[in-house]
Amino acid sequence: MAIQYGITGGTAKAIAESVERGVAEGALAPGAALPPVRRLADQLGVSPGTVATAYKELRRRGIVVTRGRGGTVVAAAPAVGSRRPPKVPAGLRDLAGGHPDPALLPALVPPGRLSPGARSHRSAPRLARLEDEVRAWLGTDGVPTEQVTFAHGALDLVGRLLSVELRPGDSVAMEDPGYHHLLDLVAALGLRAVPVAVDDEGVRPDALREALHGGVRAVVCSPRAQNPYGGCFSVERRDALVDVLADGPEVLVVENDHASAVADAPLRTLTASGLTRWVHVRTVSKFLGTDLRWAAAACDPTTLARHDGRLLLTSGWVSHLLQETVHGLLTDVGTQGLVARARETYGVRRAALLRELAGRGIAAHGASGLNVWVPVRDESAVVNGLRSYGWWVAAGARFRLAAGPGVRISVAELEPADAARLASDFAAVLGESEATYGG
Repeated sequence: MAIQYGITGGTAKAIAESVERGVAEGALAPGAALPPVRRLADQLGVSPGTVATAYKELRRRGIVVTRGRGGTVVAAAPAVGSRRPPKVPAGLRDLAGGHPDPALLPALVPPGRLSPGARSHRSAPRLARLEDEVRAWLGTDGVPTEQVTFAHGALDLVGRLLSVELRPGDSVAMEDPGYHHLLDLVAALGLRAVPVAVDDEGVRPDALREALHGGVRAVVCSPRAQNPYGGCFSVERRDALVDVLADGPEVLVVENDHASAVADAPLRTLTASGLTRWVHVRTVSKFLGTDLRWAAAACDPTTLARHDGRLLLTSGWVSHLLQETVHGLLTDVGTQGLVARARETYGVRRAALLRELAGRGIAAHGASGLNVWVPVRDESAVVNGLRSYGWWVAAGARFRLAAGPGVRISVAELEPADAARLASDFAAVLGESEATYGG
């Protein structure tokens, strides 16, 4: 259906800005069709080449996509402010955010030793003692740690690497369903996300093989606590994926172990198998604090050089105050005990919801991590139905590329007693909407 929003502008830049403004303000919704190039050119009194250039820039930035005969439409998750998830309505129990339980996070206390004076840390961007701790942390799980680096979170690292390694128009193999911020990031960089199906053991080898044959330049995957599906690599699955990746030795493999310490599953990493180009990244936001925007990464020498070279030209280094805080928490015995309790608690809560749903004939997925994925026939009917019972869950649309519909339920703060009530309400909603649960 053609849009009603009035696009304006006499130059390619002005036309692109007009479209972006319409998307940001909500006047152009995801899926809205833009006018054909020649029609808009006639309306604005410009050449078709000017409009084509504007559309090309919008595609490069992930704001629109072109669907062949279907024309140019606003992307499902356009890379502007309107792609943020909706606010939680007042009075509802929030199970949509994917955040850890605040009661299971340590108190954040600024370090007593502050960096002296106003000086640059470009020559020594990483604290040696934190590097040592990271090597021990990752090495215990079998990740090679000859080269390690830090970043301002996993998205910061992935975005920096993809922008250095790839060019607009290149394709990236992405988990489907997958983490919506990563999907948005790939689109914002002007890259093409190639959906790779997942199951309870993570990325499916057949889907990854198809993506590699299609020419992807990078693969982004989660070895455990996959978000939102919850899959985790088995030994057999890891070995099968390693065999597939042998056909693409120059492909950059990004392993995002975002939940690590609270994933409630062992790490079966791809990185110890002799890959040519790889990076394993971990954050601490799920178990030390959501405001600790820090990530550790181990990688091959080429990836290290390219990442750190670009970091040097931008922020230069990760704050040493932040590094001091992270080091203090990682090495604190009390915090280590709290993290262990969080890991156990999240496992119990996730298992309780899966059990309660299964008892009512509702199949769901969540082999590890903080989320449960429930396939449904009609996402809107389920989300709105659960809202009427006082629950707020995440519609699956923003996590999906080609996968079937579903909803994501975050279990971090869901006590087992509450899980029974939620499952009962879920079953009632399915009955009330007369949805045929397809799994």
